[in-house]
Order: sequence, then structure tokens, then C-alpha cells
Amino acid sequence: MALFGNIFLRFSKQIETSDKHSDELLNTHYYKANFNQLFGSIEDLFRQDADCRILTVSKERGEIAVEVNKPFPCFLIATVVSIRPMETAVDFNLSTEHFSIGGTYPALRKRIASYYDKLKQQHTYIGTGKNA
Repeated sequence: MALFGNIFLRFSKQIETSDKHSDELLNTHYYKANFNQLFGSIEDLFRQDADCRILTVSKERGEIAVEVNKPFPCFLIATVVSIRPMETAVDFNLSTEHFSIGGTYPALRKRIASYYDKLKQQHTYIGTGKNA
């Protein structure tokens, strides 16, 4: 039965990180930074990425909405939440209407992993799924 679940997951058109995700890579990531530092870094990350176009920025809500063009058109929402003065969580929600014979989930997962990797280069990473 798990085999069928994995096959259906591969064709999923939406992926969201959370504290209790079954895939460890897709757990919420926590960084040793204040809200403004991390929010600014994420905004810069998208501004510098030629494949992305920022649609809206809501610092009050801690959200950035982005249109991603590659590997296929996607819509991304990055959410930044301050947990403590120097502990901030980052979640991503990435979705697409694109269909692929090989499935879209692996490409969406890879895109989220690349964003987390870039953030780890800029800020001290302190763990995943801390509030699970």
C-alpha cells in the first residue's frame, strides 16, 4: 500500500513544509536570526533569483508571494515567523498547475531544498521540526 502512496505523491502538484512533515527535508527550518534579518534575506534571495518574480510582500504577516518560472511555472509563499528574539522559523508552500509525466513533486521538493540551503549559508541553522 505504501508503494501506491509514493506513486501518487510523485504526481502531487503542491508541497508545503511543516513541523510534523514525514519528509525530514520538508520540516520547518529554524535559524538563529531575528525576524527582520531573515525576512530581508529571503526577500533578497528571491530578488536575486532570475527565475523568480516577487508578487507581494507583507512584512506584517511575515509572507512573501513569488512567481517561479523554472523548471515550470509555480506559485510560492514563504512564511517567516519569529519564535523567540533570536529564533525564527521559515516555511514554504509551493504549488503548480503543470503536469509532468515523471511527476512534479521531485522538482518542487528540490526547489524548496535549494532555498533552505541558501538560507543556511547566510544564517546559523539551529534545526528542524522544533515544535513537533
